[in-house]
Formats: sequence, structure tokens, C-alpha cells
Amino acid sequence: MISRTTIDTVFETARLEEVIGDFVVLKKSGSNFKGLSPFSEERTPSFMVSPAKQIWKDFSSGKGGNVVSFLMEHEHFTYPEAIKYLAKKYGIEIDEIEQTDEQKEQADERESLYLVSEFAKDYFHRVLLKVEEGKAIGQTYFKERGFTDETIKQFDLGYSPNQWEAFTSEAIKKGYKLDFLEKTGLTIVKEEKQFDRFKGRVMFPILSMSGRTLGFGGRILTNDKKAAKYLNSPESDIYHKSKVLYGIYHAKQSVAKEDNCYLVEGYTDVIQFHQTGIKNVVSSSGTALTSDQIRLINRLTKNITVLFDGDAAGLRASLRGIDLILEQGMNVKICTFPEGEDPDSFAKSNSLEQLTLYLEEQSQDFISFKASLLAEEANNDPIKKAETIRDMVESIAKIPDVIKREVYIKECSRIMDISEEVLFDTLAQILQKEKRDHKKTQKGTEGLKVVPSEKQTIKKVDVQFELEQKIIEILLLYGTEEEDFEEVHLETNEEGAISFKSEIINSKVFEKIYLDLQEDEIEFTNNDFKELYFEIINYFNQNQEIKIDSFMSQLHPEKAEAISSILMDDEKHQLHNWESKEIYVKPKKNSLPQLVSETILTLRKYLIQQKIEDLSIDINDLDDSQKENSLQDIVDYITLKKILSEKLNRVLN
Repeated sequence: MISRTTIDTVFETARLEEVIGDFVVLKKSGSNFKGLSPFSEERTPSFMVSPAKQIWKDFSSGKGGNVVSFLMEHEHFTYPEAIKYLAKKYGIEIDEIEQTDEQKEQADERESLYLVSEFAKDYFHRVLLKVEEGKAIGQTYFKERGFTDETIKQFDLGYSPNQWEAFTSEAIKKGYKLDFLEKTGLTIVKEEKQFDRFKGRVMFPILSMSGRTLGFGGRILTNDKKAAKYLNSPESDIYHKSKVLYGIYHAKQSVAKEDNCYLVEGYTDVIQFHQTGIKNVVSSSGTALTSDQIRLINRLTKNITVLFDGDAAGLRASLRGIDLILEQGMNVKICTFPEGEDPDSFAKSNSLEQLTLYLEEQSQDFISFKASLLAEEANNDPIKKAETIRDMVESIAKIPDVIKREVYIKECSRIMDISEEVLFDTLAQILQKEKRDHKKTQKGTEGLKVVPSEKQTIKKVDVQFELEQKIIEILLLYGTEEEDFEEVHLETNEEGAISFKSEIINSKVFEKIYLDLQEDEIEFTNNDFKELYFEIINYFNQNQEIKIDSFMSQLHPEKAEAISSILMDDEKHQLHNWESKEIYVKPKKNSLPQLVSETILTLRKYLIQQKIEDLSIDINDLDDSQKENSLQDIVDYITLKKILSEKLNRVLN
């Protein structure tokens, strides 16, 4: 485990603009830098980097954060991998925290499995390129598939000799323990005998998102009917076939940039597409698509295009995978190839332009694809057509987004020539059934009522959310600034009239905000903002000033991204180069006391209005005496709101 000291040193040493500059062309823009988004295609720069704050924001995708979060987003590193990358870049020695014997043993064993797998990858690749058997059999097969030397090297393709223990003997000779060879599945041990699992097969290394070797797929080249054509590594501490995708390491940057992932079935499909020039492609490696694999893609994009063979016998069964994709809120399209073709053969026989054009023209939305497929099976049979329609609505019910569900219901109505009302009723029945089925495990969860768009109300702006976010922004930007504030106290005279009494006090911004919120017993309603608020206040109490990069280094990446979004909101104005149009944005710091007072007063006024509305709703349920008291409270709150409004107007003026 990396020590906190090392992490702090990395954040103190690393310069965000230097690190991002290795991946993105940045140009100076005032005190910041700007460039084209590395996460989307664009012609106008929307990517901002703030050296002073050591944070970045991509306004096209909404992503943002600190130096570590950039590497996690762009290179898809884990947190420790990002820290190690930066430590290596800046020559920082990594200090590991002392672990318990059990933790050490577990970490050492996993690392040993990785090392054995890495050795195996290099061994199989070397045999393919250097050993006569590998060149004669393995290379011949790959050349017949049309793979170039560059492609073979890029994917570390290999060959396992057709001998019982050629690999195992070599690994033991190099000092690798038989125990770890067995646990990775590379070697099969039976009593006193041991032999290579993949003997006589061409090898496809399976890599993690960060490029570590997890396992292998091996294809036999003989016509042995007793042996499986393809053989995968067995489950181990580092390899779980339901949680990995072949090609994800080579595809990750392209998937994120193209904002789409092509999903195929086989290893050679991925490699052939990649060689043709389409790199945003991965494979489920012959296994049924799983939720974990979909979540892996979801880290990179919300869009999946599933590619099916033209003569896929199990096409109907494969539709289950589409429902899994929909369940996770992703967008899915389907593309099939001409009969007798698969992604591998089609890519091999077509140019990049031809393949790209085919995918663009033939990819269809899942509802259109499913309708055409199932309608063909129905063959004008009314009963089968009804079953087909219900099958389509059941898929639509998997979609968590209400608006998308309605769009697909309308599309289904058009394609299948059936009224929207019937489809909405059917959808509501399915959702209600799912609600009942999960009632025991999801107590209190209310099913979503699906209605046509004209009956839906437009979501209002969450005023309190905006004000709470503004308070977080002020604290982060100006928390330790000292200013003269007008301290306002409420007073009631003998006649019961409410008025303000003012005095000027000198205070730090964070103290002013904290004391005002404490005095009014105001709590944040947004849990994320509430946690951030107390973390910021605690940080200020322990430090004389706030260093944004140091503070963010202590936070979870999601919180760091939230902070970057808040702090960089104003920076997007620089993207438009307003100065060249003789429009000058007034810095907030020029009117800091006004900004703080305005925000606090607006929040007070909003909460008072909420109180008035709550009392007005409850008043009909009260008896006469209670009603009279409640009416008096409402009058008092309205008076207070009026005074606050007057005070707020004076602040604004």
C-alpha cells in the first residue's frame, strides 16, 4: 500500500499542465491553458487546465478533476497505478506502508500470479517468432488470417509448443514456482505428473484495462475432435472471464474518443478490425455477455454497437445480452453482416472506408432490429405477433430512463402498427410486476409511472442545490480571505415589529459562513455538499490557507471531480475570448462581501418561503386554536421574508 507521504509528495511535485501536456496540445489562455477535448471530437477548444488551482475541466464531456483523475480518465489507470505513473515521471521514490503478514501474503500471491502470466506471454510470443515449430505452425496460421508482423507484435500473439511440458519446464527452470503455474491454470498438475494446458495452440493473451496479463485464450490447429477448438484460462485470483473483455487495453482510448464501442464475439474479430483501422472494438471472448463486462465498457462510453455474424444460429438467444446493456442505461445498436460473413472475414476483405461506411449504414437501433427479427418469426400469425410485441415492450422496460422508454414505445407503436396507449398500459403492467417481484428486497421503492410526454411536468431548478453549491464554491475560492462584513441582527420592538440592526465586523469568509449557518441552524440537504462542507471547514481549522491540489488529493476521485466542476465553471467564459469582443467579466473577488451576504440572505429567504408553504399546506388539518397560531406564524414569516427581500435588494444595489 502506497504511503500517504508518497501520495502527498506526488501531488506537491506533479504539475498538472505538464502531465496533461503529454497527451493534449495546450495553449495559453490568460492564467490558464486550453485545448481540444481528449474525450470527444471537437473543433473548438472546450478543455481547460488551471495551473493555479491544479485542476482541469472538459466542458464537452463534463469530466474534470486533478492530475490523478485525469490519468484515471484518459489512461484508465487505477488510483495506485496513476500515483506510480507520476512517481516514475518525477523521480519520486515510492514508500510502501507496512502490511500485516496476511495482507503481504495475499498481495505477494497475486503479484506472483501476474509475474507468471507475464512470463508466459513473453515465452509464447518468443516461441512464435524465434522457434522453428512456432514459425512453421503458429506464424503460418496468423499469416493465413492476414495478420501483419506489426499486428502480431502489438497483440503479443504467441504459440505453445505441441509438447507435454515444454512451457512448464522452462518456467520452473527460470525460477517460477509450480504452485503459481497451477493457480494460473497454465500448468495442469495430476498426482506427480504435470503438463501444459495450452500445448499445441496459438495463444491470445488477455490483458486488463491497465495492460496486465490476466489469462490466455488458446486455439487448437489440429482436427482433434476430442479437444475444444478454443480453450481459456480457468478462473483464478487475477482472471475472472465474466469480468474481462478481450482487447479492452488496446481499445480504451479509441472507445472513449469515438464515444462508441463495437462488441464482437471472437479474438480474431478484434484483431482484424484493429488492423483495418477500427480500434474501438472488444470481445466477450466467446462467453455470454455479462453485467460486469458491460460496466467495464460503461466506464468508457454509454454507446455500444453489437456486431453479429450474418449466419449466427444463436441470434435469438443473443438478444438477452442486449437487454443487459439496456438495464445499465446504455444506448445499443446492432449490426449484422451478410450471410456467410463475420466481423473478421468482412474486415479482411474490405478497406477502412468500406468497413466504416457499412457500419454506419447498417447499424440500426435495437428496437428496429428486434422488431424486424421477431416480426419475421411471427410470419403474420396474430398470436405470435402479440408475443413479439410483448417481447419488445419487456426489453423497453429494462431501460431506466423514462424519456428513452417513451421514445422507444412510440417507435414500437409505429413499427408494429399498434396504439401507444396499449403499449404504455403493457409497460406499466410489466413495471408493476417487477415492483411486486422485488418488493421484499426493495421496500419503499416506488415504481415509475410511465405516461406520454405531454402529461409530464418540466423539472424545476433546484434552488437550494444551486445555493449550497455556491457556498462550496465561495469556501474553496475565498475561504481564508479576510473581509469587512455587515453583521445583521434581527430585533423586535415593543409593538412586535421586526427590524435589522447592523454592525461591521472583520472576519474570514469561512468563519462568517459557518457562524451564519450555525446561527440559523441551516443544514445542507445535498449529502455530497454536506460532506464536502464539513471536510472544507475542518481543513480550514487546521490550515492557514487552502491549497486546492493538496485538499483534493485527500478526497475520493468522484469528490475531486465534483470540486473541479464547481471551481472551473467560470473558466468556460475564457473559451469564448470575451476580451476580444470588448466584454469584460467582473472577477468575483472584487465584491466578495457582497457575494457572501447575497448568497446567505438568498438561502435564508428561500428557506423561509419553504416554511411558509409547509405551514399553508398543513393549516387545514388543524383545530381553530392551532389554526390561529399557525396563521400568525405565517404572517410573521411573510414579514421576515419581506424584510429580507429589502435587505437583499440593498446588497444587490
